[in-house]
Amino acid sequence: MAIPARVAQRMTAALKQYQPILNSARARDCNESDTVVIVTDVLADLFGYDKYTEITSEYSIRGTYCDLVIKIADVIRIVIEIKAIGTDFRDTHIRQALDYAANQGVEWVILTNGVKWRVYQVIFGKPIEARQVAEIDLLEISANQSGCQELLYLLTREGIEKNVLDDFVCHHEATSRHLIAAIVVSDEVLKAIRREMRRVNPDVKVDTDEIREKLVQEVLRRETLEGDEAENARRRVCKAGARQLRRRPAKAECREDEEAIAAAGDD
Repeated sequence: MAIPARVAQRMTAALKQYQPILNSARARDCNESDTVVIVTDVLADLFGYDKYTEITSEYSIRGTYCDLVIKIADVIRIVIEIKAIGTDFRDTHIRQALDYAANQGVEWVILTNGVKWRVYQVIFGKPIEARQVAEIDLLEISANQSGCQELLYLLTREGIEKNVLDDFVCHHEATSRHLIAAIVVSDEVLKAIRREMRRVNPDVKVDTDEIREKLVQEVLRRETLEGDEAENARRRVCKAGARQLRRRPAKAECREDEEAIAAAGDD
């Protein structure tokens, strides 16, 4: 992720400035109103938003109010729910901000107490859901480290304009343990494993069902194969396989037929 030098410098300087402020505020157990002031300053000085035109407080959506919204070119990009600096997050805290975002069609929600910044993507399904995609602790992070800079850059004005949150989520999904597990137990990979097993042990006869069972029972972690994320990953693999099958040339299909005949002969 390429971060402009001036943005990196701004983040480094602002983080150095605000870490003592956040430490002091947490020690004093600042209330929610004071935390909102700090969050607004951090949004301006660290993340680069214009305090007077792009950070709006008490924004009304269908008769209800959220703490802050980020507007760029008069378009709401992020809804922000703020809790007092000493608050430990609970699942219910995101519900109100999620309702705000869903009513306005906003994809991104931030839940923060000034120190921790938890980023959610709004999933517009039935029901509406929020999926956590990142969390930043401003007292634990170091802007001098490239990985930390990339996390901070996700929430900057420059990053939001370049849709880096979308890219971040796409990369995370492409490398998720659930997707990798689904690929490993897919038919194409199981056939490739069987070919390699035959090459290593020509006299051993094994079918793909047996290989799949070994992988599921003894190799892969159960949590990578179960639950909604695992099911979504399986659907993605199946859909990709179907697309590939439609595009596959006749030569590849003949090769698969030959492999199937060879496998039947082995059996």
